[in-house]
Amino acid sequence: MLKVKFILVLIIPILISCGSTVAVDYEKGTDFSKYGSYNFYPSIDSGLSGLDNKRILNALDSLLQQKGFQKSENPQLAINFYAKEILTNSRNTLGIGIGGGGGNVGVGVSGGIPIGGREIEQQFTLDFIDTQNDALVWQGVAESRYKEKSTPQQKEIYYFSLLQKLLKKYPPTLK
Repeated sequence: MLKVKFILVLIIPILISCGSTVAVDYEKGTDFSKYGSYNFYPSIDSGLSGLDNKRILNALDSLLQQKGFQKSENPQLAINFYAKEILTNSRNTLGIGIGGGGGNVGVGVSGGIPIGGREIEQQFTLDFIDTQNDALVWQGVAESRYKEKSTPQQKEIYYFSLLQKLLKKYPPTLK
């Protein structure tokens, strides 16, 4: 049983994160090496459920501490996040078609039937705000999809994987 869970933890993030794209923006000239402490913005209005907010906060705590950050009551960075979601049909479709022709005349009709259930298309934004200057210094935006009827465990894995992908771009490589 433990082996199965371990395999699922390895495979599910790969399947979930395949379709996500990440873009980052940052304040040019910022010395990101000076930031070592963080806390969350006092009033996060993410547009997500309280349960999803808690999943995200837990994942961010874990991932930021892995990067060497310490959570502080007097942080150098305040972290904010929010999401926009749209409910869509699955991109997976079953195609059917009818065609015919003869001579120099052809007629065809085709269509796709969505399979796999509906999905939530999400644009997730993560902001790092310099608390001393009250200025946005780094922003990551990820676009991804997940199943509408995801289990709590699937959502936890989804958000952890998404945040892991975003935080791979922090600190930015300055050029």
